[in-house]
This record gives sequence, structure tokens and C-alpha cells, in this order.
Amino acid sequence: MNIVDQAAQTQLENIQKRSGKSLEELFELLRQSGLAKHGELRNWLKNELSMGHGDANMVVHFFLQPKTDTEAPTAATEDLLSGIYTGKKAHLRPIHEKLMSEIASFGDFEVAPKKSYISLRRKKQFAMVGPATQTRVEVGLNMKGLSPTDRLLAMPEGGMCSFKVNLTTVDDVDQELIGWIKQAFDAAG
Repeated sequence: MNIVDQAAQTQLENIQKRSGKSLEELFELLRQSGLAKHGELRNWLKNELSMGHGDANMVVHFFLQPKTDTEAPTAATEDLLSGIYTGKKAHLRPIHEKLMSEIASFGDFEVAPKKSYISLRRKKQFAMVGPATQTRVEVGLNMKGLSPTDRLLAMPEGGMCSFKVNLTTVDDVDQELIGWIKQAFDAAG
């Protein structure tokens, strides 16, 4: 099981603990809601069960996945990554895998899959990871107290992240980058 699968599994376990409902019970509630679209279902969980956006998004993501007798939620996460890193972006997947392997050593966090990237959260989002173009992976970071550099690029005020770092090779996942991500991770706890 890769680190993204492990993180998704941990998030699903935490969702079940916080809600007091099994995943199947949550799925049954979604079926009974009569809603079909991802955004409607997510908002229903947020309103009816007071779930956070990331948790509700994760539950709906797995609820809407085509099911087979042997499919586990972790298989859906793998499919999501395969969809993000497909075609001309497929060669960027090793950068993502190395990055996630390094981040996993920090401790517990949630992985909230989005359409074209993944959001990494503790109490709040600390990073976003995904292919920005066919030639680079972008790591968005939420942290304060740093000055931008040629590599640590400042993002506009009010955006989803305060900084970004562009990665074009596996070697770009170095100690400097890991240090910045660790700072964002610590600040989000």
C-alpha cells in the first residue's frame, strides 16, 4: 500500500470515529438523500452531519466510485492518482511518490483528493500537490514567516496557498523543500 493509500485509509477511519458512523452507514445516508451530484452530496454531509469540507469530499469521492466485489477505498485513491498523472503527465508520478514518502514521516495528516491535485491537511490545509503542467509538479504551501526566494515563490494574497515550489525532477525533492513542507505541516497542527 503506498503512502497516499495509507493516508486516505487513515482519513476514512478518522471520519468514521468523528461521525460515529461506519462508512457503509454514511453511504446509506447518502443513498437516502436522493441526491446524485458530487457537490450536492458533499454539501449535504456538511450541512446534515457537520462534516468538514475535506472529510465530506473524501466520503463522497468513495461513495461515487464504481464498486466491485474486491474494490477497497484505497483502490479508488490509486485510480485518482492515475487520473491526475495520466498521458503526458504520467512521467511526473515518481516526483509525487517521492514527495509523499518524505511527508509521511512527519506524522498523521489527511489526504483530500481533488480533480487535478491532492490537498494535505491537519487542522487546516498545509500543502497541495499536483502536476501544474506537462513538465512540472507544483507544491503549494501554507506558511508564514518566510521570505520568497528564486525557488520559494510567493503567491498572491488571499489565494489557497501562500507559496509554491515547482518540481521538474525527483532530485528537486530535497532537504530544503522538505524543510519548508515540515514548517507548513507544523503550523497546520
